[in-house]
Amino acid sequence: MSNASEAVKARRRARRARWQRPLETAQDRREAWASLLLSDHGFLRLAYRNRRQVTPDLWRSAQPSPRDIRWAAQRGIRTVLSLRGEGNGGDLLEQEACTRHNLNFERIVMWSRGAPPKDSLYTALDRFPQLERPILLHCKSGADRAGLGAALFRIIVDGAPVAIARKELSLRYGHIRHAKTGILDAFLDAFETTGEARGIDLRTWVTDHYDPAALKASFVSNRAGDTLLSLLRRE
Repeated sequence: MSNASEAVKARRRARRARWQRPLETAQDRREAWASLLLSDHGFLRLAYRNRRQVTPDLWRSAQPSPRDIRWAAQRGIRTVLSLRGEGNGGDLLEQEACTRHNLNFERIVMWSRGAPPKDSLYTALDRFPQLERPILLHCKSGADRAGLGAALFRIIVDGAPVAIARKELSLRYGHIRHAKTGILDAFLDAFETTGEARGIDLRTWVTDHYDPAALKASFVSNRAGDTLLSLLRRE
């Protein structure tokens, strides 16, 4: 591996480590806001939060700011569910705001450009029904992971068919089916045709039929879609 690649990985580790300690000083807080608004492109979300109510029990959005957490509390939301990993200042500001407004903060890490890992799916199957509702789930932009999370919630908690759940992965939210993120659509398509159509529930299908490696190998994205995805600077 090149020295340049090692240097990039080292910087990423350092950034993640930076945000794994509490915000204790005014400087910490300034840096967290800079991370949220600049590094995480939160200034764009001041104008467009990509937020929508899916059902009476479920909302979805892009990364919320502390102001958005206050909004959620005012509307009776009880749990904020992050589908992102740790490693940015906005995450700490979000957790602080949840504590301040007496909301539950939960995390289930999902990915936007790979076949959903079985471990993540089992976590969703086990924890989604247990979360206090209403729920606001989010990723960075509210397009891909939020779409998959909302679709899984509809299937797992509401018992919705894939034909209904897949509407959460839509261009209206910025999801691009023909880019690398389209593997999330391919996942739902696979469950629909080889699981749901045969009367197999999601947990059984994941255990006995789902092959993430095979799904990844069979999926081919479109170069134009990938270029657009890169320009949008999605995670």
